[in-house]
Amino acid sequence: MTIREAQNQVDEWIKTYGVRYFSELTNMVILSEEVGELARVIARTYGDQVSKETDLKFHLADEMADVLWVLLCLANQTGVDLTEAFENNIQKKTLRDKNRFKI
Repeated sequence: MTIREAQNQVDEWIKTYGVRYFSELTNMVILSEEVGELARVIARTYGDQVSKETDLKFHLADEMADVLWVLLCLANQTGVDLTEAFENNIQKKTLRDKNRFKI
């Protein structure tokens, strides 16, 4: 699936099952919440924190997908073509950082 296809699939799901998008501000807050849940999984799986019983419901792949979902929602509702934006971002990073990390 391409990024554009993912944006389209989220849009179709919202129109079919979700009725409407939450406001951009609400989705930004939801994105922050989802990133926090992803951070919890990373911290407890790869960091120094120890998992608790309540952490068992969180899974790395699912939390990453939740972050992506809300990001795709925000892109759709603000008119951002993430395929184009990502391609431009790669070009920007390539120009800026092509020699930055070489030793």
